[in-house]
Amino acid sequence: MNLRTDRLIIRDFEKKDAAGLFEILKNPPVNCFMRDKLNSLDEAEKEVEHRSKEGGHFAVCLSDKDFIIGDLFAMKEEPDTYSVGWNFNLNFGGKGYATEAAKALMEHLFHSDARRIYAYAEDDNYASQKLCERLGMRKEGLFTEFISFINNPDGTPHYENTYQYAILKREWMER
Repeated sequence: MNLRTDRLIIRDFEKKDAAGLFEILKNPPVNCFMRDKLNSLDEAEKEVEHRSKEGGHFAVCLSDKDFIIGDLFAMKEEPDTYSVGWNFNLNFGGKGYATEAAKALMEHLFHSDARRIYAYAEDDNYASQKLCERLGMRKEGLFTEFISFINNPDGTPHYENTYQYAILKREWMER
């Protein structure tokens, strides 16, 4: 993939993205990325190599520097549904980059083969909830104690409540 917006490049991961990905994932701001936590630049290099081969994950870079500030994912569920998500370096927050990148990705998916796109956001992840709303996605439901990314102090799973947002191609095109 290689998409361009006014300020961003959205492309497949490359070896040079390791330092930027490490910066994003060394201290994940929300629990859903704790399983992706990176503890070293060496781990980041391996993760970039994996993502570059696996597909479905895309580097979001500033177009003037081609430096990674975030990543997007789009996982296809046959025949025509995608699960999408995002994770951005908090040092670049508040500038609309996540909205710009997610909108470009969704536009691309709807112009290829997507009929429906959905995203999950934990009930305490207000930034992702607001992003879903800016993208025109509707809140379809709340899954109570849906998933666990971390453990409680006693070692038992800490289950989180998760919202599901979605939008259909016809809804996207009507906007």
